Amino acid sequence: MYDLKITGGTVVDGTGADRFRADIGVKDGRIVEVRRRTGDDAGLEGSENPAVETLDATGRIVAPGFVDIHTHYDGQVSWDPLLEPSSLHGVTTVVGGNCGVGFAPVRPGREQWLIELMEGVEDIPGTALAEGITWQWESFPEYLDAIEKRPLAIDFGTQIAHGAVRGYAMGDRGARNEEATEDDIAAMAGIVQEAIEAGALGFSTSRTEGHRAVDGEPVPGTYAAERELFGLGRAMAAGGRAVFEVAPQGAAGESPAEASMRELDWMTKLAAEIGRPVSFAMVQAEGVPDLWKEQLDRAGKALENGVEVYAQFAARPFGMLFGFPGYHAFTHRPTFRKLKEELSRDELAQRLADPAVRAAILSEDDLPPQPLPLFDAMFALIQHSADRIFVIGDPPDYEPTSEQTVAAIAERRGEDPLATMYDLMLESDASALLMLPFYNYVAGNHDAIYEMMTHPAAVSGLSDGGAHCGLICDASYPTFLLTHWARDRHRGPKFSLEYVVRKQTLDTATLFGLSDRGVLAVGKKADLNIIDMDALTLDLPRMAYDLPAGGRRLIQGAKGYDATVVSGAVTRRHGFDTGARPGRLIRGVR
Repeated sequence: MYDLKITGGTVVDGTGADRFRADIGVKDGRIVEVRRRTGDDAGLEGSENPAVETLDATGRIVAPGFVDIHTHYDGQVSWDPLLEPSSLHGVTTVVGGNCGVGFAPVRPGREQWLIELMEGVEDIPGTALAEGITWQWESFPEYLDAIEKRPLAIDFGTQIAHGAVRGYAMGDRGARNEEATEDDIAAMAGIVQEAIEAGALGFSTSRTEGHRAVDGEPVPGTYAAERELFGLGRAMAAGGRAVFEVAPQGAAGESPAEASMRELDWMTKLAAEIGRPVSFAMVQAEGVPDLWKEQLDRAGKALENGVEVYAQFAARPFGMLFGFPGYHAFTHRPTFRKLKEELSRDELAQRLADPAVRAAILSEDDLPPQPLPLFDAMFALIQHSADRIFVIGDPPDYEPTSEQTVAAIAERRGEDPLATMYDLMLESDASALLMLPFYNYVAGNHDAIYEMMTHPAAVSGLSDGGAHCGLICDASYPTFLLTHWARDRHRGPKFSLEYVVRKQTLDTATLFGLSDRGVLAVGKKADLNIIDMDALTLDLPRMAYDLPAGGRRLIQGAKGYDATVVSGAVTRRHGFDTGARPGRLIRGVR
């Protein structure tokens, strides 16, 4: 008897091969049968193929569970079994520990320093981390042991982060980015090798000056010398099969193109020496709009020579969402400041709609920004970006035209752009959000992203699930890939559904050595989605206040997932949590 069978569905198996009609049988968390159906073939239907539970997938797509390799659930995993918002979008495996920030190892008394590092780099409320994390570890293996005890709806794997390692081994010298001595490198190498041997999936480092702690200090490791990077890379390889992940210098367009290409030099040399994949973040930046082509060309040539260097791309424009619930153009107007301090969120929304309040806010000068906290001057950037800020629409449109900018709408209305911006944010009871793309939208379309997605050295990543809570919600990438890139795009070419599914299943799983998942085949882990492609739709992003200590985060759900299955257990039905907790900590390659 099967534990679960899925009948009548159209299988997109993750390999990129053409879809086919088939039934799937599951036993003990594994796929034990994939029976193709033709004509009137009854497949696994009927009493001769009994199952504890049967899911009718007639008229639906059956695809592998999605594997998201770039998330930041390192703290959230210690309090949230669902790991939302990723699990809302068919994701069954996440990999954390990216960008050189994490929570282990940690010396007793240094926990707050790691919280502030994560808060600054990834915009996760420090109060939520402080209240939510129950520190039960010092070493990285002890961190894995603590997470392994947690009930989870999906699988969680992680990498050991350079920032935490430097802080642990070098103390304040490491935190201040002082140069590491040979003894320092040896100490850090021992920590990294121990972590990989315990089950870490990789090592991550950040070298972009765009990543800073809440006090403005760059992430430890930002200026690490090659001998430090190579020493830690060799230690990672000595520990086992793992990935060396990099947020490189220039990743945010903050450095000259020459500096970014020098990063490719050492990354390629490292990958060749240690025989392990190196993966780096890549976006299109306005100041160097064609740099990504050079980066992909270099990575592609390395691959041709058997050296694994992969660029992680973002599936849509990378930027920020803003409105009255989060960052916006009027945060430093005295009237807004006063009302926010005095009123509840609902009361504030009502008062913002008062014509007198509107007039006062629009007429006022801004209070001066402060050096800290980070992003305190965001309001000024927003005020001067009306020609690059877009109305999202419902359903959300992430490839809008120039006619959808705030500036264009204001011109049609005969208004000042800031007045138009205010009114657009007032919609939906002052919860409406506008979109300002920073990256991947230089030409005002997705043509650059399309080219990235076709390149053999490019891997889907950068969703940042669990992070940038007040700025973005790109954990919805998996659904966006299906809806936009395989179905709805009208301003340029699309991809087949088979291709899009492979990009976030087999390809991402393979990079991290997770050969037990990513494909619907006999013997593989029974992680899968049943999807109504006709109904699949992204919800509008919204601000929620459900983190520990009432912390805020942007959430974006979806409609059209009939069921998500992890290790043979149905974890979601029509988007709702079933209470099943089959998720596990992933220790090492599979």
